[in-house]
Amino acid sequence: MPKLTRREMLRNTTLAGVGVWTAGSTVAWADEKSPNEKLNIAGIGVGGRGAANVGGCAAENLVALCDVDEKRAAGTFNRFPKAKRYKDFRKMLSEMDKQIDAVVIGTPDHTHAPAGVMAMKMGKHCYCEKPLTHSVYEARMTAEVAKKNKLVTQMGTQVHAGNNYRRAVELVQSGAIGPVREVHVWLGANFGGPPVPTSMSQPDAPTDTPPVPKTLDWDLWLGPAPYRPYNPAYAPFGWRYWWAFANGQLGDFFCHYCDLAFWALKLRHPTTVESQGPVHLESAARWTISRHEYPARENLPPVTLTWYNGGGYPQLVKEKNVPQWGSAVLFIGSHGMLIADYGKHLLLPESKYADFKRPEPFIPDSIGHHREWIEACKTGGQTTCNFDYSGALTEAALLSNVALRAGKKLQWDAENLKATNCPEADQFIRREYREGWTL
Repeated sequence: MPKLTRREMLRNTTLAGVGVWTAGSTVAWADEKSPNEKLNIAGIGVGGRGAANVGGCAAENLVALCDVDEKRAAGTFNRFPKAKRYKDFRKMLSEMDKQIDAVVIGTPDHTHAPAGVMAMKMGKHCYCEKPLTHSVYEARMTAEVAKKNKLVTQMGTQVHAGNNYRRAVELVQSGAIGPVREVHVWLGANFGGPPVPTSMSQPDAPTDTPPVPKTLDWDLWLGPAPYRPYNPAYAPFGWRYWWAFANGQLGDFFCHYCDLAFWALKLRHPTTVESQGPVHLESAARWTISRHEYPARENLPPVTLTWYNGGGYPQLVKEKNVPQWGSAVLFIGSHGMLIADYGKHLLLPESKYADFKRPEPFIPDSIGHHREWIEACKTGGQTTCNFDYSGALTEAALLSNVALRAGKKLQWDAENLKATNCPEADQFIRREYREGWTL
């Protein structure tokens, strides 16, 4: 029998893996220091947030790094001098195929899916920043490719690995506030609140055409997006506010905050989505209020989730004497309420829960969001934000903007990715790629 390569052994181990990841199942791998048992990882988009994601995998072998902006990626390039450097991830994956086990993606949203799907079709495990994709269709396809190829995946919602979310989920799932039929989630775009729009929200398209920086490959930065002249309003940071590249503050943060609601209440696909906010042809809304209806699940009742960004606090914050936290998730149960943000949570009304005894923790602590993914790649285990879970979460986030731009309450057929009452929504559910780019 021919000897298996290390990469083939890792691949076979993953395909054979079953069950749910637990901390105890990975101790041997975590303690092992042999370079031969490290993953060979490639980074795609390694400046800015991508630098942090690559850094989260620094204990493994970083064999290739790809970025279209030499200046922005310089710190990561210098940190890993042995890694081969590329500008085009398509070329990198083709040339380095047999040397790569997994990829970490930290590009702007509009290139998440093209990079991730290409890598996964080649059998690479994948870690990708949130939101998972730029469009609803891409989210579904990304999840399906990951499932078909039995790959280990993780979306970069790092707060999911913290203990605060775990303890909040345990309270909801143990019935501390009774059955939950209503959730409100609001975002303080300027951290610390109040939830008002940032000065960058909903800009008009720039009309000037300054020269492209010598260190930036603008055509590769655009990737699948329609061509437009370079402008610093788009890169390296402002892309978050343009429909061509992202989904605004909602796209930036829905997956972080609504992750808690999805996790605690076992949500997946809404049946209806409606949104309010100012609509601009080019840029994402200055403020958004979006209402989702979710059906009953297992023994859980239907839930209405309402999202708010840039529009001030929900009226019920004052009506129900809820603390005015800058950003928060508020669960309203039949017996009480729970409010939570990234770092803290509180049962309400406080007087009612003064003597409340918490349930014993039943969700294991995380070994770290990146580490969880790395160890699962080696053992064939599971991650907590795999693309099946995070794909559905991303679909829900992006549907808020689909409803806003279509200007109608969507009756959503999740199985077929169709708004059954709104054919004009199709153009926002799936986007056309520029020639030379595929999913």
